[in-house]
Amino acid sequence: MSSGNKRNKDVGITVKKSEDISEWYSQVVLKSKLADYAPVKGCMILRPNGYFIWEKIQEYFNNVLEEKGVKNAYFPMFIPESFFLKEAKHAEGFNPEVAWIERKDENEMRLAIRPTSETIIYDAYSRWVRSWRDLPLRINQWCNIVRWETNAVKLLLRSREFLWHEGHCVYETEEECKKETLMFLDEYAKLCKDLLAIPVVKGEKTEKEKFAGAIKTYTIESLMPDGKAIQLGTTHYLGQNFAKAFDITFLGRDGKPYYAYQNSFGFSTRLIGATVLLHSDDKGLVLPPKVAPIQVRIVPIFREENKDKILSKVDEIKSMLEAKLRVDVDLSDNTPGWKFNESELLGIPIRIELGQKDLEKGVVTLVRRDTLTKETHAIDDSLVDKVLSLLEEIHNNLYNRAKEHIDKHTIKTANFVDAVEKINEGNWALVPLCDDVICEESLKERTDGITTRVIPFDQPKEKDFKCISCGKPAKHWVFISRAY
Repeated sequence: MSSGNKRNKDVGITVKKSEDISEWYSQVVLKSKLADYAPVKGCMILRPNGYFIWEKIQEYFNNVLEEKGVKNAYFPMFIPESFFLKEAKHAEGFNPEVAWIERKDENEMRLAIRPTSETIIYDAYSRWVRSWRDLPLRINQWCNIVRWETNAVKLLLRSREFLWHEGHCVYETEEECKKETLMFLDEYAKLCKDLLAIPVVKGEKTEKEKFAGAIKTYTIESLMPDGKAIQLGTTHYLGQNFAKAFDITFLGRDGKPYYAYQNSFGFSTRLIGATVLLHSDDKGLVLPPKVAPIQVRIVPIFREENKDKILSKVDEIKSMLEAKLRVDVDLSDNTPGWKFNESELLGIPIRIELGQKDLEKGVVTLVRRDTLTKETHAIDDSLVDKVLSLLEEIHNNLYNRAKEHIDKHTIKTANFVDAVEKINEGNWALVPLCDDVICEESLKERTDGITTRVIPFDQPKEKDFKCISCGKPAKHWVFISRAY
């Protein structure tokens, strides 16, 4: 066995996704160099490969924000305890997750490290908003968040500190506020589809699951390969709740004072974790091409006697591609097998192989990461278009494959026992439920952790069903499942 094969045994994925998805996921994230565990319990390190994906998400969404008239800003991470107390429901909802800094002076109030920024931002808005002419006010910040809710890190999915964006907008009218709350949800769904190849269900959170202090919370949810749901982004219609708590008022067009209407919205680095979970396989990472740090890796295969000719052609190919693509060349002294395995482990969408026979025929071998299929193509001006076309095919295939999985594992039933049984088999269930918080709590207790995920906008036509949990008349069809 060559030294390359020995090393490959050490660094490759050692468990199957279908047999132990938790261990498999951890290995993929660690070995593809997306993230690592931090020395502080509950925290993670985002490595360059992982941070690159976050940068592509930021780049995509910054364009959306600019188009929608949202400006980027930054607010302090320290929040006075008195700010939380101004909005009672918000304070109560976040109290278990807040990390507090105790002050040396007993007369000074504690400071929180932001679990979210509504309070610190809305204090500023109370000073900035004076007239209807100041509205709408739309501001976003990219920042870190601390929620002291876990000791065990699930890299990119759950940690005490993570990165996110949070938008906070102020409006003159209820109608405009509600409209844009739903508009940003639509933009989240587009991001997931167009950038990350993730299908989602759009809808509303139940009363129990809505954001603390909101009137309504909207969400995009997706289903992972192990049958667990994952929340990928939320928007919140806050109405005038925070405006009244923080005195965000303006002089209307008639010269009278009014409370403003507000919304907030956000997604986090959890998007990266969902992308890994959904698309990757037993060989390692599989990435949608638009967020892949390296989109094409060229692997020259040569002996000493033909090395110069092959590398010269590789340079020519690289020059052709790099104007439109992120390309690198594997010039390591590893064996070809090692190089192929590493390319697959890192999730590089297309591998281009060039050996002596390829050189003689004037072709390269193109290998797709999503299907691991191979084809040859001439080394000419059409190669760039061919690679671009393949990358688009890869993205569409990843999305369609994920959509087929979700459709296959979506169960609609009005029977409690059937719903629980199907969820325990790796599905999520669309079921009729009432809108009683106590009923939701009972559902979670009776099923050891099954929760409501989303009331889909696209509701089934069937009416007059009973709630599967309590037997009272149902108000909605709701997706329920176990979740990340």
